[in-house]
Amino acid sequence: MTQTFPIPSPADWRVEAEKALKGKPVEGLVHLDADHLTTRPLYGRANASEAVFAPRVSDADGRAWDLRTQVEGDDPDAVNATVLADLEGGAASVILSGAVLADSEPLGRALAGVAMELAPVALDAGIDGPDAANALAVLAKGAPRALLMFHMDPLTAFAAAGGSPRPIEAHVELAANTAARHAGAYPEATFFLATGRAAHEAGGSAGQELGFAAAAAATYVKAAVAAGLPVERALSGTVLGVSVDAEYFDGLAKVRALRLIWRSISKAFGHETPARIEARSSRRMLAAKDPWPNLLRLTAAGFAGAVGGADAVVLDGFSRAAGRPDAFARRAARNTQLILMEEAHIGRVADPAAGSWYLDHRTRDLAEAGWAEFQRIEREGGIVASLRGGALQSRVAASRAAGKAALADGGGQMVGVTKFVDADVRPVSVEASAPELPATGGDRCPPLPPLRWAEAFEGEAA
Repeated sequence: MTQTFPIPSPADWRVEAEKALKGKPVEGLVHLDADHLTTRPLYGRANASEAVFAPRVSDADGRAWDLRTQVEGDDPDAVNATVLADLEGGAASVILSGAVLADSEPLGRALAGVAMELAPVALDAGIDGPDAANALAVLAKGAPRALLMFHMDPLTAFAAAGGSPRPIEAHVELAANTAARHAGAYPEATFFLATGRAAHEAGGSAGQELGFAAAAAATYVKAAVAAGLPVERALSGTVLGVSVDAEYFDGLAKVRALRLIWRSISKAFGHETPARIEARSSRRMLAAKDPWPNLLRLTAAGFAGAVGGADAVVLDGFSRAAGRPDAFARRAARNTQLILMEEAHIGRVADPAAGSWYLDHRTRDLAEAGWAEFQRIEREGGIVASLRGGALQSRVAASRAAGKAALADGGGQMVGVTKFVDADVRPVSVEASAPELPATGGDRCPPLPPLRWAEAFEGEAA
């Protein structure tokens, strides 16, 4: 005997909901975000768009995603010890930053003992990305199977710092020429990182972040084609970056939305190419005065990147807001992902979010918001013109102000910062880090300064 359960009508849902709300209207549960998108209290088949299927296209040694660690430093031997410890401790690939990228000699010492055919190596060199890429290419000695990720991204450096030594177009052209020069020797290499991280860390909305990433990707692909790369190689050589934070539903929807946006961009270039997406944890969500709740936020961010279908996930150390993470913080970041992967098994399903009317709807909403921002940037003359004129920065500033206001008036909460504040905070240890240098040179734009939402509540500790 089969038992059936009657499905209440929309009118019945409204009556029951208003009864639970003690007479308050259901419309009061509708949330409006920084992109002016609505989040409803209840979703059904009628208000869901077609299903979104966004599986990963790559896998790291049989794993569901690439556990990528970020190692910073100026001493090659210390960096090498950290890289080897991270790889032995469960990381599958590494991102390097710091003075070790200045030349092939210190970079070689930093990567001693690393088999680049097995462990992909990425770079985070800012405006000096082409020089670092050349150093890594020399170090790889022309091995065609070397898994190099140059991650050249002058646009993010330009936007975050508010300037560049030379006209930013020259830096983009140099990055494209560097990619074209090394493409033949390293067929497995990727060249560019197209990300909206600068907009996100400055307080921008999801749509603004996705639009920035899309505009940067289009700019890099065009420059690479102009430098002589075939369009299909320029597309496959572009990695997309997205920020994920404690708002894990929006984080995983952003990853899926970026895949949809890339599909449209690659089609426009005439070669539909699978997206390669690197999800990095947000720094704007981190607290400095009490860093320990950051462990919860970073776990949520890792969940968002993995369930959203990112090909690689990078989690920062929980003590990042207080200084450069030490060995303990890096170990915690690695183990957070290992637990999600090996114990929670969240990568066992190709697209865990599939079938959720809310998440499918949210994915489409964010994809449309990101595409609208991309079109807005293109109407302003492209990402360089938009940044130089300050148009994108003004929109990000409005989102930043709205986010600050929401926390100030209680519309948003942060554990350990605005809620459940620990009166007796345990100290954390951090490593010394070199100060960031201001932008110098002849090209300028209004900067996108990074923020931390907790800063306004931390007093002197901020």
